[in-house]
Amino acid sequence: MPQTDPLPLAGHTALITGGARRLGAATAQALHAAGAHIAIHHHTSSRDAAALSAVLNASRAGSAITLQADLLDAARLPQLIAATLERFGHLDILVNNASTFYPTPVGEITAAHFDDLIGTNLRAPLFLAQAAAEELRRRRGLILNMVDIHGMKPLKRYPVYSAAKAALIMLTRSLARELAPDVRVNGIAPGPVMVPADIDAALQAEIIDKTLLKRAGDPSDIAKAALYFATQAPYVTGQILAVDGGRSQV
Repeated sequence: MPQTDPLPLAGHTALITGGARRLGAATAQALHAAGAHIAIHHHTSSRDAAALSAVLNASRAGSAITLQADLLDAARLPQLIAATLERFGHLDILVNNASTFYPTPVGEITAAHFDDLIGTNLRAPLFLAQAAAEELRRRRGLILNMVDIHGMKPLKRYPVYSAAKAALIMLTRSLARELAPDVRVNGIAPGPVMVPADIDAALQAEIIDKTLLKRAGDPSDIAKAALYFATQAPYVTGQILAVDGGRSQV
């Protein structure tokens, strides 16, 4: 049987926005375990980012850094790319994972809500991709956008968030065309994985019951999907992979 490379991402670098916690941290750990250097972006989660970086660097010295930025500050976005290049010399994978998520019922939506949700879920991924495009072309790299099944099937009381994720799905497909043939661009659409604690327990149970597999997902499910795109999908671009236990089929 052919031998599997234990470190398929050795010599590669990944920048993960919102990489300090939750799905971002799980993705960072998976890509790092595959050999990648990791730039962990965070906004306010400095303690979590530092703790994760320490764990990764203890495993492989000099393999992780933390980068702080408010993704709504457009001027800071190219600096994240520049800081990653300055530390590691190249960039191979951009994971647009950071997101804001909260309800905006019709009648209560403000311009600030709109700017925040569109800014983090759509504008930041676009301008980060644009800033990274030249380097990713040079490295024949990958952009992974963390979308959402509710970008395909809207979530009640979350119209702005759902619209932002729908737009991110279209941006993913558009960038796949714009950056071809040198850069692959794909999306991962999580379902009920780490459902926010502020969602009512009865609603959480209802959401999980509507999955075909009748259970919540685990952050490792998302991390494995990211690892698939990064290491085993050289002929896949412009695709959205739902990791949702079949929730989007109901």
